[in-house]
Amino acid sequence: MADRYLPLDEEGYFHFDGRRVDDEELGAKLLNNIKPLERGVFQTDFDGVPAFLEYFDEPLIARHVRASSRPGYAEIDLPYRQKAEVLLNSLNVDEWDRFHGLTEKQIPFVFSRQAQVEFFELLDEFDDESVTVAGERYSTPSWLAPAEEPNGSGFWTNIYQTETPGWEQGRESVVLPHVLPQLKLNKCRVLVLGAGSGHDAAYFAKQGHFVTAVDFSEEAAARMEKNYPGQFRVLKSDIFKLPENLTGQFDLIFEHTLYCAISPERRNGLVKVWKRMLSPGGNLLGVFFVHQKRVGPPFGGSEWEVRERLKASFDFLFWTRWRQSIETRKARELVVYAKLK
Repeated sequence: MADRYLPLDEEGYFHFDGRRVDDEELGAKLLNNIKPLERGVFQTDFDGVPAFLEYFDEPLIARHVRASSRPGYAEIDLPYRQKAEVLLNSLNVDEWDRFHGLTEKQIPFVFSRQAQVEFFELLDEFDDESVTVAGERYSTPSWLAPAEEPNGSGFWTNIYQTETPGWEQGRESVVLPHVLPQLKLNKCRVLVLGAGSGHDAAYFAKQGHFVTAVDFSEEAAARMEKNYPGQFRVLKSDIFKLPENLTGQFDLIFEHTLYCAISPERRNGLVKVWKRMLSPGGNLLGVFFVHQKRVGPPFGGSEWEVRERLKASFDFLFWTRWRQSIETRKARELVVYAKLK
């Protein structure tokens, strides 16, 4: 049986065949059947058939919030007239000052704008690191936990030398053979950042493109040169310190497993790198992980977060959740094709 997928929009409503589910009984059943799987993936059950959730923001969107009779909890209203108890000690805050947390059943939620306003009305006080409710102080760490940068290229080289890296599939991203024919790209200058063993770079080169592949790790650079000698340019460099002579020299940047590898605090900086490297009107093709994982690398994220980071600099031409992923990436990949403004 083929896997089944159910999208959840940014207001927390299910969609069937591109249309929002308005049936409250059906919506409530699907919402109440949500359960966590491994790797930050969630599933629900529809008439005995499991379905992966493709949630745009969080699996649950709190429309309203109020005090609970239980210490340490609050009560939220969800779509389809449902309610849930949430754990105040699970609260965390994203870069846009939105509160996220977990329900009693360990399902992630985020406050809507209205719920955010209502939540502040419940507080005794708050600061940048905590909130106080009914006299009890609760810390509010970052939604994606900041991380110290790995200690130079040796960190990544050590992974290559001591284990099979989780990002390595032994081939190009499964997205590329499906998406590139749709894009109908003319021969262009392609930049692959965090290129690893070079499988993605090699695929672009085989399609006739002029490719530059960059990686911080000496081992990764050596593997590229060994596996694909002369097929594309290999550059060992910190992606945040790329040579000035590369500025504006690329028509397409391919993103695959770099965005999730760097500390979330540097993601906006990565977007600036993309902008700097692209020629006017250049394009970004990205395969992003969208799943629950606050600590990394790899770090998680959401469609909402990707959109917020990119929308000021890029126009979105193609945006879809990928459903032909390998087993370990099911319901976790988002494909975005966007044009530099």
